Amino acid sequence: MTAADPTPEHPWSPASWRTRPVAQHPDWPEPALGEVLDELRAVPPLVFAGEARSLTESLALASEGKAFVLQAGDCAEAFSAFSANAIRDKLKVILQMSVVLTYGAGVPTIKIGRIAGQFAKPRSSPTESIDGIELPSFRGDMVNDIAFEAAARQADPSRLLRGYHQSVSTLNLLRAFTKGGYADLAQVHAWNQDFVTASPEGRRYESVASEIERALRFMRACGIDLDAELQLREVDFYTSHEALLLDYEEALTRQDTLTDDWYDCSAHLLWIGDRTRQLDGAHVEFLAGVGNPIGVKLGPSSHPDEVIALCKRLNPDSQPGRLMLISRMGKDLVADRLPPLVEAVRDTGLPVVWACDPMHGNTFTHSSGVKTRQFDDVMSELRGFFEVCRAADVWPGGVHVELTGDNVTECLGGTAEVLGTDLDQRYETMCDPRLNARQSLDLAFQTAELLRG
Repeated sequence: MTAADPTPEHPWSPASWRTRPVAQHPDWPEPALGEVLDELRAVPPLVFAGEARSLTESLALASEGKAFVLQAGDCAEAFSAFSANAIRDKLKVILQMSVVLTYGAGVPTIKIGRIAGQFAKPRSSPTESIDGIELPSFRGDMVNDIAFEAAARQADPSRLLRGYHQSVSTLNLLRAFTKGGYADLAQVHAWNQDFVTASPEGRRYESVASEIERALRFMRACGIDLDAELQLREVDFYTSHEALLLDYEEALTRQDTLTDDWYDCSAHLLWIGDRTRQLDGAHVEFLAGVGNPIGVKLGPSSHPDEVIALCKRLNPDSQPGRLMLISRMGKDLVADRLPPLVEAVRDTGLPVVWACDPMHGNTFTHSSGVKTRQFDDVMSELRGFFEVCRAADVWPGGVHVELTGDNVTECLGGTAEVLGTDLDQRYETMCDPRLNARQSLDLAFQTAELLRG
């Protein structure tokens, strides 16, 4: 038992994280925060414990090499960019990528969105300066406003409520799309977007869609009632976000009436970031006690002993599907820093899903002054991840990417190449650069080839 483990004298509770050091914590004003948290404790849950258990069961298949995880969505959701069209287009891209991965690699794809709660971002510094003026850093719409003004940058607890209500609306629409016919495989052509269709990725996708359509016609001709096959007409779509704002997460934690276990009902899967994975820290303490599946981001500073300790702390019963380890090393470090971690966890026999976030370690500032990523760097890290896993005889279980369904120009490269001179055309992200739909499809096709390899 490590120093971070609960003991009979200090048992876990939804509030026990408050006894631990808290990284990346906003300076919330009182009594406004308390009033908001009281209201959040009384609202209905966003997701249900049974849904989180179903995701754990699916992730168990990925830990055994029988499925692949696609976790994708916005860097940080924005209050201002909230619309039915934006949600639909983001879902379209994820459905397209899922079809490409499943059809191309022959394994089920578990679909998890960075959506309906991804409103907060960790920052490398608590403050930022422009023209000699220093203000608190922008921490995402659920904390403060991006406008560089003193009043806008103050942490505002009422934003927690706005984030909750936007998540409710987002989830309602996602459930309608994924269970109401929109995700039917018969709609596979309809998922392609106009600005993608004429691109090389779009034409390649249309070819796959036509093959699927022919297969469905063949099945119907053989007498199979496709309308009765829910697996063809509906999809399971799960939500996730970084569990950064622990006040919010605690307020939405509920005790399941069937099992008496505690679940964080703000999302199906929560993850701990590379900046908040301290073994004795508040974020690990909180997520160790909830029944949801958990992810942990592992950057270049991760040490094998620390990773093993995190696995044992977050999954003491070695439950398959409970824990996903998400590597985010950067293309130049993945071949050196990841193998010791993969081999150490493999040698313990602990069940985990290994996934790759090939984006966060490959961000740089362009000469124009904006942050961007090079698509070739993203794919380079992803290929390195697959090579490390294969060398260690470990299943490369998933990919974690930031994307949008919009025709943005935020990341460089791709088959339909975005050039440096294109960045200012549609650079719309509030935080980190995202892949557009064409680049996302390109990544899906290349990942499917890696899985087949």
